[in-house]
Amino acid sequence: MLNSMTSTPSDTSETAVQAVEPTPAKTRPTRADRSQSVQPVLEKLFELYPHLFGAEFLPLKLGIFQELLAAHPEQFERDSLKAALGLHTRSTRYLQCVAAGKQRHDLQGVAVADVSPEHVYLALLELFRRRQGRTKEDLRPKLRAQLLAAFEASGLSRQDYLTRVQTNDADANALLEEALAEHDLKMAKQEALLRAFESSGKTPAEFADMYGLNERDVNAAVNRKRRLESAATTS
Repeated sequence: MLNSMTSTPSDTSETAVQAVEPTPAKTRPTRADRSQSVQPVLEKLFELYPHLFGAEFLPLKLGIFQELLAAHPEQFERDSLKAALGLHTRSTRYLQCVAAGKQRHDLQGVAVADVSPEHVYLALLELFRRRQGRTKEDLRPKLRAQLLAAFEASGLSRQDYLTRVQTNDADANALLEEALAEHDLKMAKQEALLRAFESSGKTPAEFADMYGLNERDVNAAVNRKRRLESAATTS
């Protein structure tokens, strides 16, 4: 179940989290060894940039690896910094902030760019894989809801989103299709609700009270139509 997923977002730069040269199997360091070897680098990053590497992690801007090397040539060596950033960006805490869709930040802590939809998607899948491996509870319904929210937050069309995020994992793709089908059903219900509301001549509060609905749902349908109409007139 989603076991074939091996990719996680490259969240610093194309080279920042690439694997270092593999070592022979007999001498390949364990995860604990790697963590211990880069610990001084992580501690220095925390000391220099507590707003990025402190109690709360933030997604890092693309290219921050090169910026760190340029800003602190006396503090960091290329390979050890690469390994440290790789460990950092693969950590559960970091993936959580990526999955939450927080913006990318520069060294000064200024938000500079959105995390791409595909990085949010991959982070959600990796977090699911880790959590599912620690419990017998089926976490797929929760993941499906998260994928639905991520798709809606992306602002992309269904086809554009699929083009950007689909992987070779058939199980993950099937779960994504379920989430998108749920989105389609929700949109169809909102459209039917909107047509009934517009023909009623009632206010949202009156319409909701008349049919035992939540006024928030009525307003959501109205506001969605206004956003679509506004987008159509400005495109």
